[in-house]
Amino acid sequence: MELTHFDDAGRARMVDVSAKENTARTAVAHGKVEMQPETLQRICDGQIAKGDVLAVAQVAGIMAAKKTADLIPMCHPLPITGAQLNFRFSERTVEIEGTVKVTGKTGVEMEALTAVSVAALTIYDMCKAIDKTMTIKDICLIEKSGGKSGYFQR
Repeated sequence: MELTHFDDAGRARMVDVSAKENTARTAVAHGKVEMQPETLQRICDGQIAKGDVLAVAQVAGIMAAKKTADLIPMCHPLPITGAQLNFRFSERTVEIEGTVKVTGKTGVEMEALTAVSVAALTIYDMCKAIDKTMTIKDICLIEKSGGKSGYFQR
């Protein structure tokens, strides 16, 4: 088996995507933050000392999607054409769904996963003073489209 991500000296390298066609690509990731019901109620009521948790998490996630190549060494920097984060609630959980779009030579799965991860970390950071039991869970790719490998849905 050939290790295509390494050069002749065995050093890591970025995958060369220069021969690939530009196509419309979309990735959707999901994750959740479990917490005490009282913490979730305080988020919904705007009673967190650091501010509007979901607004800050939304901006943080979008910013993170745009900076993914700065965080993950072998990711290509991508000209993202769209990024969106949505939140849903249950008794103990904030569910996060992130959608990222690009027209380019490589997919945006890492950008969607990074957006969800950073949004979850932001929720944790903003609420940690009142709830140290929070758990970030189940971050995963749920859908992607575009490119040579086509459509995927979990």
